[in-house]
Amino acid sequence: MSAEFAVELFRELLKTSLVMVLPMLLVAMFVGIMISLLQAITSIQEQTLAFVPKLVAVVVLMIFIAYWLIEVITRFTIEIFGRLSSVAGG
Repeated sequence: MSAEFAVELFRELLKTSLVMVLPMLLVAMFVGIMISLLQAITSIQEQTLAFVPKLVAVVVLMIFIAYWLIEVITRFTIEIFGRLSSVAGG
């Protein structure tokens, strides 16, 4: 395995990871901002009030995008195994 292949593999891994995690991070950020606005308006400063809605929102999102997540990771795995066979000379 050459250094170029390892770097390309790592770059694809990071890109795929970011694509898979980005929707969940965006939803958590959006829900967090909405809860922070609600807390600022009502002067309620409870830490669990911010955590629980974010957790619920991310879990619901994961349920809705589970098929897409599996498709992305499957495509990545097939592509990596295809590249490994070409590197190994198969």
